[in-house]
Amino acid sequence: MVYDKFLYLVTTHSLTKNCEMDTIVIIGNGIAGVSAARHIRKLSDKRIIIVSAETDYFFSRTALMYVYMGHMKFEHTQPYENWFWKKNRIELVKAYVSKVDTSKKELILDGSEILAYDKLILATGSKPNKFGWPGQDLPGVQGLYSKQDLDLMEINAPNKNVCKRAVIVGGGLIGIEMAEMLRTRDIPVTFLVREKSFWNGVLPDGESAMISEHILDHHIDLRLGTNLKAIVPDENGRAKSIIVEETGEEIACDLVGLTAGVSPNIDFLKDSGIELGRGIKVNRYLETNIPDIYAIGDCAEQHEGIGNRRPIEAVWYTGRMMGETVAQTICGNRIQYKPGHWFNSAKFLDIEYQTYGWVFSKRGRKDYEAHFHWRHPSENICITVAFHKESEQFLGINTFGIRMRHEVFDRWLTEERNVDHIMEHLADANFDPEFYRHHEKDILAKYNLDNGKSIRPKKKSLKRIFV
Repeated sequence: MVYDKFLYLVTTHSLTKNCEMDTIVIIGNGIAGVSAARHIRKLSDKRIIIVSAETDYFFSRTALMYVYMGHMKFEHTQPYENWFWKKNRIELVKAYVSKVDTSKKELILDGSEILAYDKLILATGSKPNKFGWPGQDLPGVQGLYSKQDLDLMEINAPNKNVCKRAVIVGGGLIGIEMAEMLRTRDIPVTFLVREKSFWNGVLPDGESAMISEHILDHHIDLRLGTNLKAIVPDENGRAKSIIVEETGEEIACDLVGLTAGVSPNIDFLKDSGIELGRGIKVNRYLETNIPDIYAIGDCAEQHEGIGNRRPIEAVWYTGRMMGETVAQTICGNRIQYKPGHWFNSAKFLDIEYQTYGWVFSKRGRKDYEAHFHWRHPSENICITVAFHKESEQFLGINTFGIRMRHEVFDRWLTEERNVDHIMEHLADANFDPEFYRHHEKDILAKYNLDNGKSIRPKKKSLKRIFV
């Protein structure tokens, strides 16, 4: 179904003001906005319009890297068939929102067209950070967040003949994804990371060290403790090299990837009257300071973080949960956003990572927090378990190279189990395929040695441990 850009740009004020006739406009077609639309449709017959300038249809942003790597086509990243939207009466408008007029309840699209709303959901996502580096806006410099970024990578780095070297600036999850993408096309990569060990602001030292080693093993030129000073243009105004701040070294390159984190995409709201901080300020109900306007996903900022969470959470699953929550409120069941226990997953090249609960890095560790760490002697497999020093209550776990069951750890965290119980039953949480080698016996042996204990696995777990 092809939608004309302004097919639905008509006001609805002439319609009967029945609650079911409200027009709900959602800006942004990422996981947060689409989750809100789907759940509003499940709960009501309201008119729903999604506005986005990025793509015609919703796609899985986390799958972009696999398109470049040749593992799938872009259409495979779209969870729903194109007919899904018409069938579910979710109207799509491909346009850029240049202004929100909250007094008139109108959006200005592409600088001129007007779209009226009764309730507005802001789900505008993030944009790559830029820190004022000279040359940061040159051709050949880009981030990796949108479909447009993916298309640009095909222009900037189609192969190693066109792109003889890439430099990536910033050591987060997007940076390691971009490095992996480029290496699949045999493009040499220099990776500038300001920390002394990869992602050590998030990971404990042992895990950070293992990932740093793993990156080097993949023939990526990892430069730790290194910052970008400037990007140098050639005679045509295109990026040709970067300058390292600490040493003044010039590194020739054809692509500069800026992956030093993201920030909320909110510039178009600065004169709207909507309260802004780093993101769009919301309360626990995801309501802004303006009635009938809500914010969800990467762009939403809680006035205070929930528990140990940050006020802004640029995470796929929290965006989905916010969308589901705001749908309830809009449809008459006003409920607070309660994200539950923290969890996340990612991939560092070929190492799978999962985290449940809270396991803080060295600089973020709480006074009461103790860690148990086990690492395989020869493979890139490890776990870190966090627990309370005095009560021994289980606080969280990081796993690398071992798949664990989300529902099991979620239950243990809710039940406030102690760490001994977790170690006794660790095999019950293992989600690796049947013929994978299991490591619980070795993990438990080190735990006992480190803590002066003699815990044995519960009998129901023996089969899984000793396979």
